[in-house]
Formats: sequence, C-alpha cells, structure tokens
Amino acid sequence: MSKGVTAGLVQLNVSDDPERNLPETRTLIREAARQGATWVLTPEATNLLGASRERQEMILRPEAEDQTLAALRHEARDLRIWLLIGSLSLRTGEPGETRFANRSFLIAPDGSIRARYDKLHMFDVTVSERESYRESAAFRPGDRAVLAEGPLPVGMTVCYDLRFPYLYRALAKAGATVLTVPAAFNDTTGAAHWEVLLRARAIETGSFVLAPAQCGTHATHAEPDRPTRRSYGHSLAVSPWGEVLADGGTEPGVTLVTLDPAAVVDARSRIPSLTHDRNFTGP
Repeated sequence: MSKGVTAGLVQLNVSDDPERNLPETRTLIREAARQGATWVLTPEATNLLGASRERQEMILRPEAEDQTLAALRHEARDLRIWLLIGSLSLRTGEPGETRFANRSFLIAPDGSIRARYDKLHMFDVTVSERESYRESAAFRPGDRAVLAEGPLPVGMTVCYDLRFPYLYRALAKAGATVLTVPAAFNDTTGAAHWEVLLRARAIETGSFVLAPAQCGTHATHAEPDRPTRRSYGHSLAVSPWGEVLADGGTEPGVTLVTLDPAAVVDARSRIPSLTHDRNFTGP
C-alpha cells in the first residue's frame, strides 16, 4: 500500500445536455488536481441527468463514441491523475437490448481505462405518491461486482447499490480498502438515509467510503415544463471507523480528503468482523 492518497470529490449539478455539462466538469477536475488531489472522483450521471427517454435515445452514444468519456480520459492523462468517472449513461451495443448502461470507469494516469462497472441494482421505488422512479425501464442492470487496482484497491459501486450491504462485504473480503459510491441521491431519501448508510458500509467493512454526489435542481432543456429533479448533494468521505472526514455541502465544488491506508489496518484489527462469518440455517 502507498503511504497516503489525496482524493478530490467533485460535486456536480448537471443538466440533460452533455455538451453543456462537460466544461464545468473539466474545470472542477482541474481544480481538484491543482489543490493536490492525485485521485479525483465525479458523481453518478456525470454526462447527463434527465428523465426523458426520447432525449436519451437521441443523444446517448456507445462507450467508444461518448464525448464525455473521451474528454475526461484526456484530462486524466494531461493531469497525471487517477480519475473515477462516477458513471456515464451509455448505449450498450448488446444485441436485442434497448436499454442503456449506467457505467462507472476507473481511469489511470496514462488515460487508459483500468476498470468498468455497470450498476447492479436499479432504483425502482415509490418514495411518495408524487415521487417515483423506474430506473430499470431505461437502464439494464449489470451482473458483475468489480474490484479494481487503482491508487488503492477499489470496490466500485453506484448510488442505489448502497442499500445492499452484502455487495460491500464481498468487495472488502476480496481486498478492497476503498469503496466508491458515486451517486445522484434525491432530496427525500438523501436527507433521511445518505449519511447513515455510507457510515454503516464503512463501519461494516473497515473501509474508506468515497461518495461524490450530484446536487441541486437539474435543468431539463428537453422538457422545460416538466417538474425538475433535485439531488441531495453532500459528497462524503468516511473513514474505516465510520467518521465523516469531509462533507461537500449542497453546491457544486471540490472537497479534498487524505486517505491513510494504515487506518484500514487499524479498524480491521480492532473489529475483525470480516473474518467472523458463520454458516447458518434458516430462516
């Protein structure tokens, strides 16, 4: 393990227009690097956030043609940083599949793609009578957990995955010391559950948890009369002992945190629960 890693969490407020979103994303990535981050992380839906399936069909591209991915790979190479692109909405190119992928990327300092992860759990919920989501109508779920070798061993997840602790335990037992949770949590569930779930995943696994987030009201250029979506913000970095190390608040920006791998060793030696699994019967 390295001595320590300075990570920069980029908090965004994207629209449904990738071309409009990209300049601000690049600016904040550069700002994080300028402040000393050697690993920069962006949120879920870095290229766009919008509910219009018609617009998604019109503008989304396969991975090889996505302008945001290409531009951010260049940024990683030019800045010589590790970059976690929280996720991009992409066409899959899979025969017979009309839905998109919600895909996270780990980019190496030479600009190469070190790892890909497709979000496993789809956000199909009814938060209230006026607020419901059916992510699986537009996005197909992934089927593979991903442990990546980055600046530290990284377990890659996205947003709603956060509510499924067995995924994080499996990643930690496979060797992850950092768990990434890029997200676009909505205001309602974010206020109620965001911090406590992130802290729980850190405590359960003795891992750092890094969660760059979307924030604010998201402009919808395709349907200006449609009620707009709001994201909770509060990008968080959590220690392996469950302490909140940094909170990005509610506005776009950059939050820096230093990760000391010794903290993982310390937490896991004090509470070695990853080694205490028991087989059981029932219920």
